[in-house]
Amino acid sequence: MIFLFLLLSRKKADMSTEPPIIDGSSADAQNANNNGSFSQTKQSVKSGGTRKSLPSPLTSAKNNSAADSRNMRRIIAEDPNWSLATVPLLTELCVKHIVDNFAEHPKLNELLPKYKDKVLEKISTNLPLSVVSHLVCDEGYWQRRCKATWNVCDVSKYQHNWKRMFFERHIEYIIEHFVPETTEETQLNNTLPLASPYIWKLDLKQLLPPVKEEPNKIPDDVSDVGSESGLDTPSMDHFEFSTVFDKLPHLQEFSITYGVRDCGMNFEWNLFMFTNRDCLLLSKCIKKCRTLKVFKLHRSKVDDDKTRVLIAHILDHPSLSELDLSHNMIADSGARAIGKFINGRCKLTKLNLSNNKIRANGAAAIGHALSKNTTLKLLDMKLNRIGDDGNEY
Repeated sequence: MIFLFLLLSRKKADMSTEPPIIDGSSADAQNANNNGSFSQTKQSVKSGGTRKSLPSPLTSAKNNSAADSRNMRRIIAEDPNWSLATVPLLTELCVKHIVDNFAEHPKLNELLPKYKDKVLEKISTNLPLSVVSHLVCDEGYWQRRCKATWNVCDVSKYQHNWKRMFFERHIEYIIEHFVPETTEETQLNNTLPLASPYIWKLDLKQLLPPVKEEPNKIPDDVSDVGSESGLDTPSMDHFEFSTVFDKLPHLQEFSITYGVRDCGMNFEWNLFMFTNRDCLLLSKCIKKCRTLKVFKLHRSKVDDDKTRVLIAHILDHPSLSELDLSHNMIADSGARAIGKFINGRCKLTKLNLSNNKIRANGAAAIGHALSKNTTLKLLDMKLNRIGDDGNEY
């Protein structure tokens, strides 16, 4: 009896110690608690047997406001352009520094080709010509500069050379807007040495005369005397080309019109006057320019006297092959001087005398000279007054 009671008591104790059936989440939680209790026990043993609890990160964040990222102090950069973007490469910073200081310290030929191209793409088109004229040969830069200066840029007229186009048009602009006895020559004198290696042609569509001062009132009894003596006629001599031609060693084409464009309501006949002194100075310049091949002087009221002066200076020109004196006032006397020119040792291949006042006698003189000329291939004499008698020649 006593043995049976002990056996039942032992079986009941075994059943009470059997592990309960739990799910996976409960098991994980139970393991975490066991591990935590084990670590806390181990830590308490190391500290001398007293158990100390560790603070929870959740409760510490609530109690400590500095640990909350929402309450942290924001740091704002003093530079408003500062950003979190990637810092540029050192080579890019160097290129930017060279571009920003190119006017004061031009550096180009010392750079590697890939960096040189980057500098040429970014330098300003307003740099002084003294800096870029001889240093920069890149056509891309001069194309940008031409398009920034003029709305219409036909580079085909300049053998597709942008640098040549810029300097030729730049010199043309300076001369066309030069007012004798008023405009300072400093700009022209400073620009010519920089532009001279790149100028092969000049096409001047106007020349401004000196500024005419207001005439003083003349009494009626002496007005006729002053008019007859020519004292009331101001000097209207135009720009002198001697200094320009001396500094252009490659000049081959020269075209000029003595007149004013877009004068509007300020029209006066004196604005279109080609004086005797203008003719003499221009003829001397043409004679000295030994490289000149094409010379055009049109719409300038060139008469017989001025034609004879011009022909006298270019009779023995070594390289002149094209002469254009169209739209002038050349008559028979001037035509005879031209006939003497083509009958000599000239090398003309083109001669344009259209829209003048040449009649039958002048045509006869030119026709006689053509019988001995072997170089002339084109002669234009339309819009003259030759008539049927002149056509026989």
